[in-house]
Amino acid sequence: MLEELERRNYSQSTVRTYLMTIEDIARYFHQPPDALGPEQVREYQAYLFRERKLAANTVNQRVGALRFFFIKTLKKTWSVDETPYPKRVIRLPKILSPEEVGRLIDSATTPFYRTILMTLYATGVRRAELAHLKVSDIDSQRMVIHVQGGKGRKDRDIMLSPKLLEALREHWRSLRRKPKVWLFPGNRWHTADHPITTKIVWLACRGAATRAGLSKDIHPHTLRHCFATHLLEAGADLRTIQILLGHRDLEETTIYLHLSSRHLSATASPLDSLLLSSAATRHPAPQNQ
Repeated sequence: MLEELERRNYSQSTVRTYLMTIEDIARYFHQPPDALGPEQVREYQAYLFRERKLAANTVNQRVGALRFFFIKTLKKTWSVDETPYPKRVIRLPKILSPEEVGRLIDSATTPFYRTILMTLYATGVRRAELAHLKVSDIDSQRMVIHVQGGKGRKDRDIMLSPKLLEALREHWRSLRRKPKVWLFPGNRWHTADHPITTKIVWLACRGAATRAGLSKDIHPHTLRHCFATHLLEAGADLRTIQILLGHRDLEETTIYLHLSSRHLSATASPLDSLLLSSAATRHPAPQNQ
């Protein structure tokens, strides 16, 4: 299976998830995975929901891994009717106001973490994309940031904020060992020849959210949602936001229409067009006898 995934140039995170799923179902049934069939897949789906309490979108990913294994690796048939994908649950993400984003950034526990948070909000990159940014990705001549090998192995360019550029220069000057490759070097003193992990990005966000007194469910992707929503409220069009976020389909980007206060407030409720009498006129107070 690994060879099939590598031949198709799947991302490392997808490879890990797919292999883990096959190992997990084999442990659950105490059988080799190639001995399993649709009945076991259906039982495994129910187990993921009932006992593991996994979200529908996570179970969808597990079913996708099993489908790949059966079709591409074992060369077996796969019936969608027998092993359907669970209905996806689409929830609106939490959005911070610009003032709350400012509080979050100002509450960073270290200057290094502050720069991470500024970069997340200024670019809308995913945390894995941020962790793998290189010094050479910062193009101050064209004022763009090159995101290489993003989700789906796609490259894209994002605008470079002058304020972020100044923060990145200050960040570079503050490092003990000037990085030659990675913009955010790993290890405690940020002197390693490898980048930070995505966990560091998550910790930077969680620590700042706690200090700022914001709710518990603030995470790096929250700043990506804020980036897109605030751009939309400032007048950017959906197609531009789609390109900046690296979305494959414009439909993914339309969720921000539900989050933009400018678009919501621009549409009047039909109740406002009705000529209604006041409640006092329709139901006068009873007279004292």
